[in-house]
Amino acid sequence: MGGSVSTEIPGGGTEGYHVLRVQDGSPGHLAGLEAFFDFIIAIGNTRLSQDNDILKELLKANIEKPVKMAVYSSKTQNVREVTITPSHNWGGQGLLGVSIRFCSFEGANENVWHILEIEPNSPADLAGLKSNTDYVIGADSVLHESEDLFTLIESHEGKPLKLYVYNSGTDSCREITITPNGAWGGQGSLGCDIGYGYLHRIPKRQFPTSLPETKVNLAQSQSPAKVQDGFSEVCNNILL
Repeated sequence: MGGSVSTEIPGGGTEGYHVLRVQDGSPGHLAGLEAFFDFIIAIGNTRLSQDNDILKELLKANIEKPVKMAVYSSKTQNVREVTITPSHNWGGQGLLGVSIRFCSFEGANENVWHILEIEPNSPADLAGLKSNTDYVIGADSVLHESEDLFTLIESHEGKPLKLYVYNSGTDSCREITITPNGAWGGQGSLGCDIGYGYLHRIPKRQFPTSLPETKVNLAQSQSPAKVQDGFSEVCNNILL
């Protein structure tokens, strides 16, 4: 699990397979893949710069064998090498137990919504959101730009909404369920301030400096919440 890090993209380019979900106990989980932040950019000596069947073919050819992957993190903006073992026998779906889509990782950490002040007993408070350290990073539907989250919240008035949240204090992601309610007794449907834009992006985290650097050589209307000023592409999701 884990591996050495580098700031260079092996083979160049800005595309890779975006890790959307990681099943607990899966090979992807054991290798330390992180949903929403990680992009698989190479396997072995092959740069994954196109959306084709090469990744699946390489995994099938290495079932129950450890293989090296180069992974770009949009959170740390570094590349690390991980070892992963494709398997049918881990108890879940897919050889890796991850859902992916092919897209560019350029600007991948820009579309996040920073949770700021939370009013007591509001829907945000009841859902367990944390002020200042929580960031909404996704939902079951693709969020392209700032207003997409607020449109989604409006469409779920009085209905449970699942959101994926990253906390910068614990450096961990979690899933929450929140029920927007404009009649809860305070301002907005969530009862929290939300920041979007350059000043509200997730702080960059570094890997421990004790890890040696390495290079991978490759062959080939009113918003439902109060908003302060403040990636992704529509692609088919693949289960690996």
